[in-house]
Parts: sequence; C-alpha cells; structure tokens
Amino acid sequence: MRKQRSYSVEFKRQVVEELLSGVSSAAQLSRRHQMSPGLLYHWKRQYVKGAYENEPTQEAALEERVRQLEQMLGKVVLENEFLKKAVKKSLEESRKKESFLPTIDITCKASKGGVNS
Repeated sequence: MRKQRSYSVEFKRQVVEELLSGVSSAAQLSRRHQMSPGLLYHWKRQYVKGAYENEPTQEAALEERVRQLEQMLGKVVLENEFLKKAVKKSLEESRKKESFLPTIDITCKASKGGVNS
C-alpha cells in the first residue's frame, strides 16, 4: 500500500501557476509529478480562492464563475427539456382520455308546443 504524499504550499502554488500560465497542460504536469489531474484541478480551485498565500486572481476567479454558470445553465436546460416532455405527454394522455368519453349535444331547440306556449 502506498503512503499518502504531502505537498508544501509553495509547491502547490508553483504547479498551479504553471498550469494557469499555459506553459504546461494538466496532463503534462500530472505525468511529470506523478499525480492525478483531479488533484491539480482541486489545487486550482483552492488557488482561485486564495488558499496558497496568494491573492485570488481576477482572471481565475472569472473562469471559475463562468464554469459554475455553465454548470447551472446545463442543469436548467436539462430540467427544461424534461418538463417540456412531461407537459407534452400529459397533454397527449388527456386528449386520449377525452376521445373515449361520450359526447352529448347540449343544444336544445324550443318546440312549438312548449310548456309556456
């Protein structure tokens, strides 16, 4: 069983800054340092929040906000499609039910020999 590694704040900040600068991709960094790309993205989220003795960067903070908004938009689109399908199915079922009901002609015509004549 492998022992869990511990990384210094300085190392995390250095790796994240290299990732954000675009010098190296997440795949390259994860291979070079033998770590998962998920860990790099976790560090990136923490870096954006200023967790590594740095000022939160405006660009990184905006990228994080865009990512959050895109996730919310995707969720809303899925919910919207689901609701559209549910309403369509409900309308189809109600039309089917209506077609099986007997129809009654409600219009009454007054006869010449009616009660009040």
